[in-house]
Amino acid sequence: MRSLFSSSALIGCVCAWMSIGCQPAESVGVAAGAQGAKSQVTHAIAVLQPTEGNKAKGTVTFEALAGNKVKVTARVEGLEPNSRHGFHIHEFGDISSANGTAAGDHYNPEGHMHALPETGARHAGDLGNLEANEEGIAQYEITVENITLAGAKNPIVGRGLIVHAKPDDGGQPTGNAGPRIAQAVIGVAKAPKPAESE
Repeated sequence: MRSLFSSSALIGCVCAWMSIGCQPAESVGVAAGAQGAKSQVTHAIAVLQPTEGNKAKGTVTFEALAGNKVKVTARVEGLEPNSRHGFHIHEFGDISSANGTAAGDHYNPEGHMHALPETGARHAGDLGNLEANEEGIAQYEITVENITLAGAKNPIVGRGLIVHAKPDDGGQPTGNAGPRIAQAVIGVAKAPKPAESE
């Protein structure tokens, strides 16, 4: 009896395994559908919040453009008047630490040296500097080619975004930009409605 039960159990396991194995097309279809949905992300957003003891806050948007380019647009306030601040995508979308360090290092999946945006080979997260006016407000726009929103190359959705206290001088390893004064997680944004023709 024991042997028969063991054989039956084994046959049941094999049948269950075969049943699961008969579903790869559907499983692959679901996975492909999920990947397809990710690749259709056209807009992302990060809402910057001040780290402990700071006042910087703002909104950064990311828009996928033709030719695998991404347009980054930022408006940040609460900065020191007439100041410059390093501005980077970081590896983790973790804003649980009061000082912003849970976001990890610069996002650098290709293993490049740190550099300013004028340099082609750089960290995927290297966005350069924000420049605040006399009111402590920075408005910034750049179009880059080394990231995607949720595509195959250096996807940024779910990563962190950091504003630093000091300028990014392009030096190694991360631009000497100092403490983190604002942090955010980059998330999928609802695409704006096309403008209606008059």
